[in-house]
Amino acid sequence: MEWNSILDLTALIVGLVYLLLEYRASIYVWIAGIIMPAVDLFLYWDAGLYGDFGLAVYYLLASIYGFIAWKFWKKESTTEEMPITRFPLRLLLPVTVVFLVVWGIVWAFLQYWTNSTVPVTDSLTNALSIIGMWMLARKYVEQWIVWIVADAIYVWLYAYKGLPFKASLYTFYIIIAFFGIRAWKQKMNAQKQ
Repeated sequence: MEWNSILDLTALIVGLVYLLLEYRASIYVWIAGIIMPAVDLFLYWDAGLYGDFGLAVYYLLASIYGFIAWKFWKKESTTEEMPITRFPLRLLLPVTVVFLVVWGIVWAFLQYWTNSTVPVTDSLTNALSIIGMWMLARKYVEQWIVWIVADAIYVWLYAYKGLPFKASLYTFYIIIAFFGIRAWKQKMNAQKQ
């Protein structure tokens, strides 16, 4: 088995653990969130997915942020953990602007300073993932919708780049995301009681 295939398979296994922990809204999702991008750094560089390489660095940092947020930012005036909530509509415009700016900057970088063969798609998935990861760290139910869109694009991108295990993982992510929305809504409603 080639080194790239070993990395791809390792990322698949850690990714499945990550997904299970995310589905359960477990704080340990962030430990898997540190391991998976560490593996992905090597995988993406070798595949020429430079946008995803940069995103893996972001994931490492965002996982540290997510762990701190979930561990230490408590529900006001209690010792309960951060609750699952809905995405506030007042944030829609600023988040959309951030998404578009990130997409444009990453696209320009990949287009003009790398040999990327997929700069538009790679930068699009990067921008969606940055928003999705931030929404996950804030425990917004709607983060699952962002991941469904991003993951559908990732399936095509990874299949196109010859990373079948990653493409399979992201296909599975899409399926689980639909269940994740339901599970998180139920947990959110249970918190209110």
